[in-house]
Amino acid sequence: MPLPVTSVGDVPVDQTRPQIHWVETDRECSALWRSERGSPPPGRVVLADDTTTADAAYRLACEGTALLWRGDFHNATQLLQAMARRVDKLPPRKQRKAAVTSNETRSPAAAFHQYRQAQSQRARVLSSLLLPFDADYGIPLRRAPDARLACAEAWGPADVAAGPSVASLRELLGMISAHEWRKKGLPIPALGDPPDNRIHAHYGVFSPVRGEYVGLVAAAPLPVTQQDSFVAFDIGTGTGVLAAVLARRGVARVVATDRDPRALACARDNVARLGVTGQVQVVEADLFPEGRASLIVCNPPWLPARPGSPLESAIYDEDSRMLLGFLRGLAAHLVPGGEGWLILSDLAEHLGLRTRAELLAAFEQAGLRVLDRIDTRPRHPKASDAGDPLHFARAAEVTSLWRLATVVP
Repeated sequence: MPLPVTSVGDVPVDQTRPQIHWVETDRECSALWRSERGSPPPGRVVLADDTTTADAAYRLACEGTALLWRGDFHNATQLLQAMARRVDKLPPRKQRKAAVTSNETRSPAAAFHQYRQAQSQRARVLSSLLLPFDADYGIPLRRAPDARLACAEAWGPADVAAGPSVASLRELLGMISAHEWRKKGLPIPALGDPPDNRIHAHYGVFSPVRGEYVGLVAAAPLPVTQQDSFVAFDIGTGTGVLAAVLARRGVARVVATDRDPRALACARDNVARLGVTGQVQVVEADLFPEGRASLIVCNPPWLPARPGSPLESAIYDEDSRMLLGFLRGLAAHLVPGGEGWLILSDLAEHLGLRTRAELLAAFEQAGLRVLDRIDTRPRHPKASDAGDPLHFARAAEVTSLWRLATVVP
């Protein structure tokens, strides 16, 4: 049974949040449990250090046991890499069996679900290697980096009164990587010449690394309407990149919406960095803001499947909630002659998750007609990676900007 108040370093932990419990030097200990994936605290925790072998760690992780690290930080990262090699390497017999089960004998949807299942299992195993964090996000391990700023960007400002915490090493490495990308930024050619063309993605906000869809928005012809002052909506703005592109194209007013606090903060930061705050207003909304616009842009998650974690919500749109919500509300928010731009990959079609007929039927049911479709091929590395389990679909993928208008009675 969890203790009402326990401590690490004699600092009481916050019992109102999830706790992780373990025994150390014959003493029951607890700390706050942090998991960006939304995973519950592990039920069994053992201590691990520099003497723990990769085989032992991998075996324990596969059995559902978490390992709380007490050794050298760099040795922990090496152990994690060794565990990853074991996850990714099938035994020879299983390799032969997998070779027989080729893509020709499986449906695309079955291949996709098998891939997701494997990725989920991989994440579960590799997330079993845990690290301790002090109340100020310091890591009390030998040769540990100072990751306090990266942690604060992901978890919010440190609250000393909340006490120490525990999280996975894998998650920490992701936060450090996101922090470095946030500092460096990603150049977006559609925003102009460097250095004033960088988007800085915050942790948990999808980075526009797939620049082909940004290029579509930068090149498509703007609609001509009778609206006194041209207004555009950017639905689900994320980093704010599409709102900024529209502003740089000369749109007088852009209202960018999102419901994720991290995305809202990220978009406001980028809008300020790029000097377009006079044109772009970032507001919290589930899909549409109030009013009507000449142009409404939306780049929803492309795959209609359930996110495995909050961080996957930028990729997976369960039951096509955002896509269908955008389509169903579009006509009511467009001025006469206005257009809705839907940026959507057809990867879901190649994976057997949605058909083109279903997409076109959704347009029709929403009272929309297709004015034009502008296509482009993805240029990201996975599109040409023959070793990717979903290469058969990625190699055929096309990203489109659908120019939609209301059906004229």
